Amino acid sequence: MIIIPARLASSRFPQKVLADIGGLPMVVRTAKRVAHLDRVVVAADDAIIIDVCKAHGVEAMLTSTTHKSGTDRINECANILNLSEDELIINVQADEPFIEGEVVEMLLKRLQLLKQKNESFIMASCYNSINSQAAQDPNLVKVVLDDENNAIYFSRSPIPFNRSGEDQYFGHIGIYGFSKKSLHEFCNLEDAPIEDIEKLEQLRAIYHQKKISMVKVASTGFGIDTEDDLRRAVEIFL
Repeated sequence: MIIIPARLASSRFPQKVLADIGGLPMVVRTAKRVAHLDRVVVAADDAIIIDVCKAHGVEAMLTSTTHKSGTDRINECANILNLSEDELIINVQADEPFIEGEVVEMLLKRLQLLKQKNESFIMASCYNSINSQAAQDPNLVKVVLDDENNAIYFSRSPIPFNRSGEDQYFGHIGIYGFSKKSLHEFCNLEDAPIEDIEKLEQLRAIYHQKKISMVKVASTGFGIDTEDDLRRAVEIFL
């Protein structure tokens, strides 16, 4: 199950999810990129998004306007859909119109492995190698891993601090997977101080000693965080 949280009232980039990319609204283009993999539902905070999605044949559902995060939004959607507790749910961000299907499939395989191992908390995400220049971008989140490829920490700062001068950075790709049970558990954890400082909700899991299993992928896709990103995306379809 793939759920795409979509918020119209973005503070940094209003109505970003409806921006035109090659003749399709961003959220629609993102949904169509992964539609061949599984059922896709857009969890929206505004009827305008619902209407746009339905006009393009994309299933969409209205959720609360008060959610703090996209993860809270997909949790509500999963509850409305009455999914089973062991259902595997992948959260694809609405501003990822270039997400590769292979990345989603690799994440799903990791979730299935965690499920087979009967892990009590199932949460996974993806990363790739980046250079030192990219690591300086605060919009590109960095992650540090342990020896089992679980996340130790995420930051907008370039971590770890590199005294040797060699590139050793991993960039987080903002796609998440959960079991339905673990998604609900995550959303009921208390907010973490580090989460509010960095403005990164995944730090909530780490603060509460929950494991986030990380999958290394080779991705050339990019999210749309700024107007410059949008211009770059539009140029690809020219």
